[in-house]
Amino acid sequence: MADELANGRCVVAVDGPSGSGKSTVSRRLASALDAQYLDTGAMYRAVTWAVLRYGVDLSDLEGITKVAGELDLAIGTDPTAPHVRADGVDVDADIRGPEVTAAVSAVAAVPAVRQLLVGQQRALIESAGRIVVEGRDIGAVVAPDADLKVYLTASADARARRRSLETTASVDDTHADLLRRDTLDSTRAADPLQQAADAVVLDTTAMGIDEAVARLRAMVTA
Repeated sequence: MADELANGRCVVAVDGPSGSGKSTVSRRLASALDAQYLDTGAMYRAVTWAVLRYGVDLSDLEGITKVAGELDLAIGTDPTAPHVRADGVDVDADIRGPEVTAAVSAVAAVPAVRQLLVGQQRALIESAGRIVVEGRDIGAVVAPDADLKVYLTASADARARRRSLETTASVDDTHADLLRRDTLDSTRAADPLQQAADAVVLDTTAMGIDEAVARLRAMVTA
């Protein structure tokens, strides 16, 4: 894999459930590799933000698809300063709010939305060359030919503790919400959360961010 990295063409796919450390690990790994970084979850969150902004009911699949198709979505791939703009609005903070978090699994389950965003994600990957991509279906669907596929995981308790530090919710409430999202994401008909057959599993339950990044960097540069 070191040859691909030296040639400027290397795709690392990082999948896993919420709270496993995907975003932080992926961003730091991208910086360490002098690569770009793509948070595909932020794209689904941006569409969800737009759906809520325009008052579309979450049961209105056609309405959700229309919003997604018409949305002017721009996502930055600099790991030191990732950003998301939707219809010209900076939504970095808004897409991490509780309303979007509660609704994103429903929006992400719409097949037409996934088809649209997967196409955009593949185009970004192709143009980047060297990139770390994180999400829930990257190794299995978005970039099945990735040079390295990683499934990042952690115990439910560890994920809840980590995520609760980022919000005002209690650990118990966060734990319940993560289990809800895990169930929705892993059982949806279109591109569910899954571990690619050839992915390396990295359990970060008892692992710090620096160690996780070092492990992955060693795999890429080997």
